[in-house]
Amino acid sequence: MNNAEVIVIGAGIVGAACADALSERGLRVAVIEQDIAGGGATAAGMGHLVVMDDNAAELALSAYSVALWKDLVGDRPQRHEYSGCGTIWVAADEEEMDAALQKAQTLSGHGLLCEVLTPAALYAREPQLRAGLAGGLLVRGDGLVYPPKTTRILLDRAMRRGTITKRATVTAIEDHGVVLSDGTRHQAQHIVLAAGARSSTLLPELPIQPKKGHLAITDRYPGFVKHQLVELGYIKSAHAASGDSVAFNLQPRPTGQILIGSSRQFDTTDPAVEPAMLQRMLRHATTFTPRLEELNVLRTWTGFRAATPDGLPLIGPCSARRGLWLATGHEGLGITTSLATAQLLAGQIQNERTRIPFAPYLPGRFHV
Repeated sequence: MNNAEVIVIGAGIVGAACADALSERGLRVAVIEQDIAGGGATAAGMGHLVVMDDNAAELALSAYSVALWKDLVGDRPQRHEYSGCGTIWVAADEEEMDAALQKAQTLSGHGLLCEVLTPAALYAREPQLRAGLAGGLLVRGDGLVYPPKTTRILLDRAMRRGTITKRATVTAIEDHGVVLSDGTRHQAQHIVLAAGARSSTLLPELPIQPKKGHLAITDRYPGFVKHQLVELGYIKSAHAASGDSVAFNLQPRPTGQILIGSSRQFDTTDPAVEPAMLQRMLRHATTFTPRLEELNVLRTWTGFRAATPDGLPLIGPCSARRGLWLATGHEGLGITTSLATAQLLAGQIQNERTRIPFAPYLPGRFHV
């Protein structure tokens, strides 16, 4: 491992994508992961590939990355459990319908295919939705994957180029190096921290806060819903800086199962499922799809999003240590933006011209 030019800390989807992008450029890469590759938030998340437009930087990064995902999936979607189901943003009232129209204008201006749905058109596409909704917006290019599978694919591709992996726990980051729990030190020109919410354990000065989320998955009910369904009210809770919240987020998995989200909690690092929060989330989901309460839930779990104060990830050099680079802080968009993150990071390390500007995501926008 001491021959590596780059040590990547974390083998979730972001770390695996970084290893893939860096090894593709001919760099010698080592990846250190304390658990299994593709565990952590990668395994806990919904796997939604969604273009988000809360601000111009989020739109640029997510749109770029969704395009990269389509290239990666190519004509072998089953390898990634990919579905091009699209997203329907559901408007509960006229205020949210106005937000849908604004979103349609923004996304269409970025070259993305959208269709504004009247209430009749909404129910025609998704008859399980309750009556009385104001309409919605279909974003055709969104999709979903099973992230642990893609993580393995990216790592395997990097390993065929010579990347090595090591199962170990990093206890400290030094200038151009890491310290492992067995006391050994390993040096490299570049250290990439891609450990999600655990990043702040290694570097407490990082502006990263864990956001806990609950999810549930049902038995198989093929055709119950056909698109990823998200309430437009989701946007209000997605980047909130405080307070507990739930939002309607329903996903048809290729297995025929229904994945149900979502919740957000601050000020806790306890991974235990909390019955009160889970019940609140499920009850809220049934207010949009009443027959959901008839379905059998098989499993529930939690995960932690790595959130920054401005809702944008940290991608680039970090002055806290010499040779340190960050690829973390993606909050709920880690799966979506993993591939673009890797390209922006590798481009900076290799001093390349990047497809989109990387300035909005530089860690230097915060004092670290």
